Amino acid sequence: MNRRSLDRRTFNRRVLLGGATVATSLSLAQAPEAVSADSPPRTAPAGGEVRHLKLYAERLADGQMGYGLEKGKATIPGPLIELNEGDTLHIEFENTMDVPVSLHVHGLDYEISSDGTKLNKSHVEPGGTRTYTWRTHAPGRRKDGTWRAGSAGYWHYHDHVVGTEHGTGGIRKGLYGPVIVRRKGDILPDATHTVVFNDMLINNKPAHSGPNFEATVGDRVEFVVITHGEYYHTFHLHGHRWADNRTGLLTGPDDPSQVIDNKIVGPADSFGFQVIAGEGVGAGAWMYHCHVQSHSDMGMVGLFLVKKADGTIPGHDPHEHEHRPIMGG
Repeated sequence: MNRRSLDRRTFNRRVLLGGATVATSLSLAQAPEAVSADSPPRTAPAGGEVRHLKLYAERLADGQMGYGLEKGKATIPGPLIELNEGDTLHIEFENTMDVPVSLHVHGLDYEISSDGTKLNKSHVEPGGTRTYTWRTHAPGRRKDGTWRAGSAGYWHYHDHVVGTEHGTGGIRKGLYGPVIVRRKGDILPDATHTVVFNDMLINNKPAHSGPNFEATVGDRVEFVVITHGEYYHTFHLHGHRWADNRTGLLTGPDDPSQVIDNKIVGPADSFGFQVIAGEGVGAGAWMYHCHVQSHSDMGMVGLFLVKKADGTIPGHDPHEHEHRPIMGG
């Protein structure tokens, strides 16, 4: 489903698996007509909604673990959760596993009962359920006159219990996912993809196996980049650049934000940005990877597959990299 056809005032719930959107967004209102390529970009509405979500923690067949919106459909990363500044989200969280698990979020507001740690008994025992409440707020001035930042940003959630009281085992096995909080007026993308550098793997996939992400020239594509594990990495995207600020977009000709194509990320860091697929460079199999040379050599690499309007990718053989490593450059 093209996200141009979605009513952005609803709460969108999507799952990313191998670069494809496999769960549709939930829409409570009639979808508007498709937006033409010449129309102004769609923007985020004002927040203030109270939203509800059911989330499950599950063991996966290969020994990993994941979060999912339905039983039997957990994924790595977990589902993308999108909110607008001012929204409140109540998550009914069910643990279907045989070990305690939790849900801990970065960047949002929550009371100690929604912290998601054993330290304050806000985890979930096997077979149990718990409601976690996350709140967001818009920027504004405090009573003492100082400025308080809003919740808008590219954040993430993860387990804080499995393996150790810090969730080391859960994170290694795949218990993590992205959160985006948008400010009123933020430009909305056509598609969002999540890239998680977890130790020496991307999205817990085997080395040299992607994931790959697809787009058509001219699509507005958003990337959420998260890092977990023991190492620092550098995220590099070939052929595309973004602004090193909250949204990845320049606000105008006088915006002093540096334009980059490579960013250092450490454990629990997260950031995001948007690009116009193929802008100035055209279609192609554009590589993304960790630019620590030994890391890319060991398989921390994937492809941003930008297609022409007819669906072709110049010079790309989809079977070329199936049986040999892709080397970073």
